[in-house]
Amino acid sequence: MEVSQSPVAGPQRKSASRLLWERLKEHPLSRLGPGLITGVADDDPSGIATYSQAGAQFGLNMLWTMPLAFPLMAAMQSMCARIGRVTGKGLAANIKEAFPPVVLTGVVLLLLVANTLNIAADVAAMGDVAELVTGFNRHLMTTVFVLGTLLLQVFVPYHRYVFFLKWLTLSLLAYAAVLFTVHVPWHQVALRTVWPSFTPNAAAAAVVVGVFGTTISPYLFFWQASEEVEDMQAKPGATPLLRDARAASAELRRIKWDTWSGMLYSDVTAYFIILATAVTLNVAGVTDIDTAAQAASALRPLAGEFAYLLFALGILGVGLIGVPVLAGSGAYALSEAMGWNWGLERKAGNARGFYAVIAISVLAALLIQYSPISPMKALFWSAVINGVVAVPLMAVIIVLASRKSVMGEFTASRPIIVLGWIATAVMGAAAVRMFVPG
Repeated sequence: MEVSQSPVAGPQRKSASRLLWERLKEHPLSRLGPGLITGVADDDPSGIATYSQAGAQFGLNMLWTMPLAFPLMAAMQSMCARIGRVTGKGLAANIKEAFPPVVLTGVVLLLLVANTLNIAADVAAMGDVAELVTGFNRHLMTTVFVLGTLLLQVFVPYHRYVFFLKWLTLSLLAYAAVLFTVHVPWHQVALRTVWPSFTPNAAAAAVVVGVFGTTISPYLFFWQASEEVEDMQAKPGATPLLRDARAASAELRRIKWDTWSGMLYSDVTAYFIILATAVTLNVAGVTDIDTAAQAASALRPLAGEFAYLLFALGILGVGLIGVPVLAGSGAYALSEAMGWNWGLERKAGNARGFYAVIAISVLAALLIQYSPISPMKALFWSAVINGVVAVPLMAVIIVLASRKSVMGEFTASRPIIVLGWIATAVMGAAAVRMFVPG
């Protein structure tokens, strides 16, 4: 007997699909702001390599760095978010108005170079991991990742692109899951988090410098401020708080929650990466890690196939977030400095300079893969440039967030300012240590 298909089956399926999409968009994760993506981008593949080295080399004795870093990174990012939402302009546009041109020119040019080198290191790590997991050539996979992220940024509207980025942030949970596959001495973990035991020599100082340098990074400052502007412009009727203060209480409360929770997510994940590599690689005597892919590969015989796959997939997930953030932050900075149209919500034809910067950054990073420059050298020089830029840029951000002429009645609170100056001092010490031999 032949059964006829219901004529409404097609429309019902379409309606169910649309309903699922609407429910996903209403999920609490989707309502979180730029702080979540900024936090996850902080744990990019090059950051994972740094945290893995800390855990492999010093075991549990580098866990203390993350509780110390959390309030400092959150304070800086909250000031950047506040500047964007209050003024309705990104960080570069505010620096352009408040400081001599040489300040903006120097910061933006160094940021672009550092970001391109960092992207090169990140996509190289993603290609290596993809080759480990799939068996495909790493250069081919690197090309796929670069072109994929570039096409998404250029052709997918911001409000849809950011939706998928927010769901990709769940990839960081892979590093918490790794801990369920290995033995963790939790009593020792708690003790060493607050009372580490290591010799404060040059090797330890270098790792501490690396951890703080990858946790508090200049590109995140520009991204956070400009993303607040993007979010504001996407809301009908929303204006900078300087023009209309009626939404100030709710918006500043949202910024505080969004930024601190996003930085906490980032910080806890970094803590888990240090912990996972400490209880596996360090215990097994593997104390030298150069790349995130090497860390994943080293986990395989020690923690098993499942832990290895979780670690590797986490690298790919955060890489797909970190690369667009790195490229986008440079595009925001240069476009604001030059007075170009900018924004991921704009079509490519309406913001040619903005998208050109993104394209040049990621394509230049791709070319580095086929040049004699090693990804680790690229990462080293990126760290050096960031060390040069970070301290004066952080001082500039604090000054901007403190000035009534810039922020009106919405200047940053005294505790946030104090934390900002402490963060600047820590990064200053790290920068000095980076350039002092021995």
